Amino acid sequence: MINKADRKKVSMLLGLVLTLNVVCANSLGASPSVHQIPHLIIPILGTSLNKQFRPVGMVSQVVIDVYERQDHNGLQIQFHTEPGNFSLFARQSIHAAITRALAAANLPSESWTVLLKFPYTGLTVYGESLSAMVGLSVVSMIKGDHLLEGRALTGTITEGGSIGAVGGLQLKILAAYENHFERVLVPSEYDVRDGDWRTPFLMQVSPVGTVDEAYFGLTGHHLATLP
Repeated sequence: MINKADRKKVSMLLGLVLTLNVVCANSLGASPSVHQIPHLIIPILGTSLNKQFRPVGMVSQVVIDVYERQDHNGLQIQFHTEPGNFSLFARQSIHAAITRALAAANLPSESWTVLLKFPYTGLTVYGESLSAMVGLSVVSMIKGDHLLEGRALTGTITEGGSIGAVGGLQLKILAAYENHFERVLVPSEYDVRDGDWRTPFLMQVSPVGTVDEAYFGLTGHHLATLP
């Protein structure tokens, strides 16, 4: 039998395995052995429930800080827990997207630390549809390519380097339109449960199939530098 103390140790170890790194805001900035890239605030398209418990689209933001370390101990992705939080599923999808985006861009990942913040008190990000936007934004920060204003991406990044399907496209497109976005990039392979979606007047909705197409739509540059 496992006694109470041993069970507590096992639970703590499992929690460490299942949970990605969570750190305080200033734990990296004070170290002289890291180089910080100026932080970036990116738009995130999502869905939520209104007061009548009906699904609605929404636009929020995520703050990204990227640090280049002197060591080569591997990619580190860390999440603030305040003022807002990220669900475990959101963390896992973001981790996968950043890893795959860096690989698609042929960028080494072993010396980078990425720190993410959801700047909304008491709220939590759920789902995976923000992950491609986060992953490609991290690449843009490392490469020095600026994101074009008035553009946003919703979707995931698959193992094969495609932009994966997500739900709620019509609601997200309408939310982007109401927030004056000029162009929204969506997966070319969409969730069949969404049905058809309509493009609001004077806004461009662009289906993208690959990470390079999505990155070009966000920055005007190709993801990987040609030899």
